[in-house]
Amino acid sequence: MKIGDVLILSLALALVVIGVHQSMTVGVGGSYPIFMFAVAMLFWFQLRRNKASTTQKDPPATNNKKKKKN
Repeated sequence: MKIGDVLILSLALALVVIGVHQSMTVGVGGSYPIFMFAVAMLFWFQLRRNKASTTQKDPPATNNKKKKKN
């Protein structure tokens, strides 16, 4: 896991904690945007993780065919 992934995941977790606190103090309506931003960060983390795993599995295609000598 790269440092960017750790930062995104940490920020998402912090936003969830802030959202829970805000929902206890001002209600769910006031904390809704915070929760949605946290969910967006989690989706972004998942997207980055899936892209990293597919690039490891599928290396770029190269032309490995042997050339015929005339």
